[in-house]
Amino acid sequence: MRSFPALCSAALALAAGCVLRADTPSTAFQSPGVTSNLPVFREALAARQTYPFSWNSGSFPDFGAWKNAARQKLVDALLAPPPAVDFAPVVRAEEDRGSYVAREIVLQLTGDSRVLALMTVPKGKGPFPAVLLLHDHGARFDIGKEKTIEPLRSSDKLAAAREWAAKGYGGRFVGDELAKRGYVCLSVDALNWGDRGGGGYDGQQAISSNLLNLGSSFAGLIAWEDLRAAEFLATRPEVDPRRVGSLGWSMGGFRSCQVAALSEHISAAVSICWMGTLKGLLQPGGNLTRGGSSYTMTHPGLSRYLDYPDMVSIACPKPLLVLAGRQDKLFPVPVVEEAFRQLHAVWSSQQADDRLTTRFWDVPHSFGIEMQDEAFTWLDHQLGARR
Repeated sequence: MRSFPALCSAALALAAGCVLRADTPSTAFQSPGVTSNLPVFREALAARQTYPFSWNSGSFPDFGAWKNAARQKLVDALLAPPPAVDFAPVVRAEEDRGSYVAREIVLQLTGDSRVLALMTVPKGKGPFPAVLLLHDHGARFDIGKEKTIEPLRSSDKLAAAREWAAKGYGGRFVGDELAKRGYVCLSVDALNWGDRGGGGYDGQQAISSNLLNLGSSFAGLIAWEDLRAAEFLATRPEVDPRRVGSLGWSMGGFRSCQVAALSEHISAAVSICWMGTLKGLLQPGGNLTRGGSSYTMTHPGLSRYLDYPDMVSIACPKPLLVLAGRQDKLFPVPVVEEAFRQLHAVWSSQQADDRLTTRFWDVPHSFGIEMQDEAFTWLDHQLGARR
């Protein structure tokens, strides 16, 4: 026999014209909706990300056709390109540094932006191999190009640049060191850094939002401008266009991989302390989940088709060097190892695994002198610097 409360509930339901069923929806509801900056249903979202345009998916029988299709997905995700115009470069100042010269060059990076860049040129008879240097994020915006090439002595950014070189680069400017080894180097500020600053750390999300509302994106604009910088460098009379590489640390490592995937002007690439899978990096507490720097590496809609290693793999079979830090808290070792595995699967499929070098150093998020020496020796082997 049912209890009195149960009989009362049944009677009320009948009176209201309702029928009680065992599968009646619960009155429980989702709350909260966000934890650790992630939706509480992030695992369900991640499970639906299958990256159908990955070469490792096995869906594409022809590698060339896959590259074209994957590159087009990446290009589409960059959104509208800025207008391309003549570079119209002008040397603003030059400084003799012994075996090479350093130059301040003003150029029309796009139809929207005429910018100040730094360039190093070895003395002697060229043409020389060249390296496009992509500066890091570092949550420091007063300098950009000056993080990789030492500014001229007359620059008010000299002290800040030397401070940053000591913090992340072992006290050395990679562009100057490469110049001594016989390379032309170019470094350009990304929007919001150096001479193109103005938003700083707190303005990153607003900049990204506003660019989206203007039909562009923060990450996409940086990519388009890096492509232009690669073209400018490869077309300089001092440069051998067949021997142009790219190199970057942290955010610069992402940019280096990306420009190698997209530009025919780049023939080899170096990425330092930037590599991982998207799902692996989108974990509670992960740097990528905090906004900020992630806007410079987030292309709208791209993750519906490609993971980070898939994007990088568009560069295959170009030579690629990726160095990671075992103590790097921004890129956990298991996440990097999985990305390495995926990259090697692609290069191996094209009988080009000897062109891909991936290695861990027992260091934190940094690009010290010993790592630099390994990267520079690798570049010498790939690009054939003659010094």
